[in-house]
Amino acid sequence: MTVNRITVNEIDFAYLEQGEGPLALLMHGFPMSPATYRYLMPALAGAGYRAVAPYLRGFAPSTLPPNGSFGVADLIADVNGLHEALGGDGDAVLVGHDFSAPAVWGAAQDGDRWSKVVVCDVPPLPVFGPMVLTPQGTDALSHFWFFQTAVAEQVVAADDLAYLDWIYRKFTADGFDATEDLKHAKDALRAPENLAAALALYRTAFPPDRFGTPDWVQEHAAVWGAPPSRPTLNLFGSEDPSFAITDATLAAILDGLPEGSHAEVVQGAGHVGLVEKPAEVNRLILRFLAGEL
Repeated sequence: MTVNRITVNEIDFAYLEQGEGPLALLMHGFPMSPATYRYLMPALAGAGYRAVAPYLRGFAPSTLPPNGSFGVADLIADVNGLHEALGGDGDAVLVGHDFSAPAVWGAAQDGDRWSKVVVCDVPPLPVFGPMVLTPQGTDALSHFWFFQTAVAEQVVAADDLAYLDWIYRKFTADGFDATEDLKHAKDALRAPENLAAALALYRTAFPPDRFGTPDWVQEHAAVWGAPPSRPTLNLFGSEDPSFAITDATLAAILDGLPEGSHAEVVQGAGHVGLVEKPAEVNRLILRFLAGEL
């Protein structure tokens, strides 16, 4: 696995790379890093893909965007720009987790770029919206609202970013050792400007004066509300407190996805099944890419 750099949208992106073949672009979430894909990358490389996992805009060692913009539309532009800059074609596959999921749902509307799409732990917008705006949803995702406050940087940064330890404990299954993930996440967010950038993702996407209004819904629907144009695998963890995924939820998700799509709950995984249950998640992703699901 090598570390390389490439400039897209005036941002110097650092990225991990492994393997040769069609591009597999892997986008991480918060408070994560490309290390989230440390098990999937060699599996994809072994299956004949060129696996590339960038650090998101503002996450060190990638640089901050010169215009200071951190909207979902910006992340979609990064995904599409990386596809082009890395020489991707119609055989490329796209994988997103957590905060990158909306960007992947949006980028996946362009069927000329991607052959298949994988989204981990976040449903499509028509399912996401109603689930977030429930008592359980607002409680489980309380960090969305806390990050809007002026004191958030101070609290999250305290005691060597101990807040990140807490958030990993909350969103992973009991007994998961997040030491490796936390090391990389803290390195990416330790500098004040990088932490501010990460919080800006939430402040831009969920502004308290607009979140949930008809204008907000219309804006986000235009960016990532349409269904993907290629078969999509949507995975969740049975122990993830973010969303209560039932058989009815899976059916609702599949109703909005193209033919050949699949949605499944990984038993025993929390919100980061990619590292909590890597063997099972890798198996599902590779079978999906091979057309076996």
